[in-house]
Amino acid sequence: MDINTILSEALIQNASDLFGAEISPNQIQIQPTKKEFEGDLTIVVFPFVKLMKCAPVQAGEKIGEFLKSNVNSVSDFNVVNGFLNLSISKSLYVDQFKEILSKENYGIQPDSGKMYMVEYSSPNTNKPLHLGHLRNIFLGYSCAEILKANGHKVIKTQIINDRGIHICKSMLAWQRMGNGETPETAGIKGDKFVGKYYVEFDKALKEETTVLLNEIEAGNFQNIASDQVEEIKKLQAARETKEDDKDRKAIQGKITEMVKNNTALMKDTKAMLQKWEQKDPEIYALWEKMNGWCYDGFNATYERMQVNFDTLYYESDTYLLGKDIVLQGLKDGIFYQKEDGSIWVDLTDEGLDHKLLLRSDGTAVYMTQDIGTAIERKKNYPELKGIIYTVGNEQDYHFQALFKILKKLGFDWYEECYHLSYGMVELPEGKMKSREGTVVDADDLMQEVVDSATEMTKERGHIEGMSETEKEELYETIGLGGLKYYLLKVDPKKKMMFNPKESIDLNGNTGPFIQYAHARIQSLMRKANGLQDFSSDIVLEEVELELIKKLVEFPEVIKEAGTNHSPALIANYTYDLVKSFNSFYQSISIFNEENEDLKNFRLHLANKTGQTIKIAMQLIGVKVPDQM
Repeated sequence: MDINTILSEALIQNASDLFGAEISPNQIQIQPTKKEFEGDLTIVVFPFVKLMKCAPVQAGEKIGEFLKSNVNSVSDFNVVNGFLNLSISKSLYVDQFKEILSKENYGIQPDSGKMYMVEYSSPNTNKPLHLGHLRNIFLGYSCAEILKANGHKVIKTQIINDRGIHICKSMLAWQRMGNGETPETAGIKGDKFVGKYYVEFDKALKEETTVLLNEIEAGNFQNIASDQVEEIKKLQAARETKEDDKDRKAIQGKITEMVKNNTALMKDTKAMLQKWEQKDPEIYALWEKMNGWCYDGFNATYERMQVNFDTLYYESDTYLLGKDIVLQGLKDGIFYQKEDGSIWVDLTDEGLDHKLLLRSDGTAVYMTQDIGTAIERKKNYPELKGIIYTVGNEQDYHFQALFKILKKLGFDWYEECYHLSYGMVELPEGKMKSREGTVVDADDLMQEVVDSATEMTKERGHIEGMSETEKEELYETIGLGGLKYYLLKVDPKKKMMFNPKESIDLNGNTGPFIQYAHARIQSLMRKANGLQDFSSDIVLEEVELELIKKLVEFPEVIKEAGTNHSPALIANYTYDLVKSFNSFYQSISIFNEENEDLKNFRLHLANKTGQTIKIAMQLIGVKVPDQM
């Protein structure tokens, strides 16, 4: 039994005498003592102050005296404000370590009987995956693995955004500019090939928009829809009254957007989308062909990333389900229709605003398909406890609205939906823009970090005796491990700046730093040539005690990471574990230790640390090498 359980049970069983009332396990908060204070574990006293009818320090003293007298493992205590710091007998940690050794998959929780679905990646089939997708994919995949480690069954999925106005942009550009070119004839990966035409479309659209803007500034509105002319004129007049340059730019942005939608290119794109929704044979065949090119490219990228999915959903299927639900909601009075025919939902009673569900021409928006997808998933997996959407924080409002719409439709499981919101990954020169082709391509970035890892590893040496195949696998492991770790060590809610060279550094809080520690431990194990048992009469050195304490924390870290959907907790725990191991390794002799019992204990301690590092890194999708 671990010390946290021992302490909790002692308090619960003696609650009437100690607190004058029964207490629940949720009231007991036990955490590692902060380094600046004396002690091993800290109990937060504040939840008991009201029950004990005394000041926090007095409450802490009473609880501390009780535990010291009644729990053999508690050797001493001190109280700082409302925090009770307990010193735990070193012998208990030896016993706990023996218990840890008995568990093959230490930290992994038993079957919970719960099922969750985690959505991640969810690309558009009009461009390749980029740096932003990498954080999304690694975060979603790791979140799924952490939920599995908490004993839950997990369905990994993605919604492939294979329809809509953006998809038609690439299609129209290829139709007019492609001249029959294919990924094979161009020698370009399928998703990059389609993305090339998305960029070409944007260039052509900008040119046409500029021409039209010049026309309206000259007073020529013949190419503008008649119902929008007066609105644009009002905006022009309002722009001229503004002295602040920022205000003028904001109004000009609205004018530009309206003019853009009046270009012949955008009108043709919208017409193509309507034809696609009507299953026009020519347009549908083009759509299938270009999406197929993208899927081939995506799958190659996923394979290199070493991520996978259990089931796939396609927007081209689920938007139809969403349309039917929206139309039924309109009949039932849940939604309303404007004069132009568009359908909306009023969410003001939920603290939000009005949200578009179907355009005036009957075409769907993202919300339409998200409604359909959510309902279809629950239908496919009725036992789902929750659906976790891994999507950037730019879509926070979208998911707030989605969950409230599901509530209005009468689905009580809306409360089980969770938006795993994360900050954007930015470049030193600013935000990435797919339309302008200024993104960091995922394939190129992975290759860059692997190339850097290759160069670094060759310079260091230490890979003698490895075959060329083994070396290539090692370079890939270090490069991709560094990339994944770098993107996951930051709290998901925070935005981050990406630096490829830092990601493969052997020093500091990096993947290779942790991988190297694992390789060092495997070298020790090869030298040991087998492990022998040891007795419980070990007198622990301080560095050994600290390392065992870190190992003891692992199951709780997994639970906390699962509750908070935060791989960063796993990543940073592993970094701290490695730092504790390095202190142990540098301070304590292993093979020169004359006491065989002590030597065997230290080898077991190193080996279990290596196993824990491997399990932890697997939870964030990172492989650890045996030689480096």
